[in-house]
Amino acid sequence: MRVLIPLFPGVTTLDAVGPYEVLRQLPGVEVHFPALTPGVVTDGANNLGLRADSAFAEFDSADVLVVPGGPGARPLQSDDVLLAWIARMHAGSRWTTSVCTGSLILGAAGLLRGLDATTHWSAVADLEAHGARYTEERVVVRDRVITAAGVSAGIDMALTLAERLAGPVPARAAQLSVEYDPQPPFDSGAPSKATPEVMAYVTERRRR
Repeated sequence: MRVLIPLFPGVTTLDAVGPYEVLRQLPGVEVHFPALTPGVVTDGANNLGLRADSAFAEFDSADVLVVPGGPGARPLQSDDVLLAWIARMHAGSRWTTSVCTGSLILGAAGLLRGLDATTHWSAVADLEAHGARYTEERVVVRDRVITAAGVSAGIDMALTLAERLAGPVPARAAQLSVEYDPQPPFDSGAPSKATPEVMAYVTERRRR
């Protein structure tokens, strides 16, 4: 089973690595990280690099497509070459998925029109501009498309997908293996839960 997680400059690394750590544990899965050209791809903070092991052009199909997000995702909404590749992978995939603002890439490729979907809370207007119906659910499954909310929700998405691909036991085993048992020290992980002070702080930082 071929899983492709495309990389691009400005990717948020956890969007890609979180699902990878879950899906790589499933029986018969091979995961590839393609990019426009193989090599190191730098993250959105320009601090951390992920190695693309292959080029987009090397693949004509995928069983599973996982599109991460990050600051670099927004410019890709007008990248006709990438969007055509995404649409081509989706045409033959069992599952097409996204994490965070990766949903904007799916939307720009025409894959979310008329569907319920989610994304990072800061990108709702961008998502809806592609004809999707935003929902605040952390993971949204519609037909063979799964979208996840911001960053950490990619792990939830991958576990949801793992159960559909391999059944409950391998999926729960993957959860145990990565010890995914969230117990955050505070409850501020969504705009509806954050205080005005926290929202203002985050909003100001995102403007920089």
